[in-house]
Formats: sequence, structure tokens, C-alpha cells
Amino acid sequence: MALTPFFGSGRSSIFDPFEPSFWDHPVDPWSSGLFGKNLGKDDVQAVASTRIDWVETPEAHVFKADLPGLQKEDVKVTVEGDRTLQISGERTREEEKKTETWHRVERSHGKFLRRFRLPHNANVESVNAKVENGVLTVTVPKTQQPEREVRVVNID
Repeated sequence: MALTPFFGSGRSSIFDPFEPSFWDHPVDPWSSGLFGKNLGKDDVQAVASTRIDWVETPEAHVFKADLPGLQKEDVKVTVEGDRTLQISGERTREEEKKTETWHRVERSHGKFLRRFRLPHNANVESVNAKVENGVLTVTVPKTQQPEREVRVVNID
């Protein structure tokens, strides 16, 4: 709980142990370089504050991320292994000009990365992503699952 005020407000962050994606990393984020020596406080804040909604519909798994100011060239969506969806990117900091006086810098900048373990019914060969009005939408269609056959077992 002590990390929450430092890394951002809200009910969930990358350090929230009650968020399922915190424990569902295919690799250890602490040793994979994500939180390596080259990450500053601003970079960690950018990672921690990237919020993504995941909703399951009858047809697909849909992920939505608010990425205001980013273009599709600034974002990368990949499927690692057989079922790990990774959304990453970078928001660069505006350059300060000598003729400008900055009074406040509140918008986050830096790299962000989120990983999600997809369920077995995800069709990872047909993933679709688009950016519209600053919102990234990633759609992962579901595969058709055969209905389970119910078999009566004789009791001897």
C-alpha cells in the first residue's frame, strides 16, 4: 500500500497484488529488464499508470487502453509464445526550448508495457488492433470450442 501514492493514484497499478495480471507474467518483470537500472521514476510511473480494460464478449476478448497523443507508430502489439498478449510503446517528452518557461509538467512520458495471459479459447492468429481518437482497441477473437459430450458412467 505504501507504493500506491508514489506510483499513481487509482484502484489498480502494476504493484496491485489483487490485479490478476500482476501475478500472470510469463517472465519475472523484476528480472526481465522492465524494472532495470535504466528506468527512472518517470518511466516507472508511465508503466504503472497505463490502464487497460479487458472485456470478454461472446465473440472475442477486447482490450482497450487510453493512449492520448500517441499515434499507431508509437505503440506495438505482439503475441508472444502461444498465448501472451503484449502491449508496449513510448510517449516521448516534449523538448524544452530556450525561449519557453515551463511552469508545470504533469503529463506522463516514458515507456509502457503490459502483458496479459490469454485464455485457451483465444484465437491468437486473428488478433486485430486499431487506434482511434487516442484509444487503442485490441480484439482477440475466440475459437469455437466443441461442446463437451456428456457420457453416462455405469455404476457396478
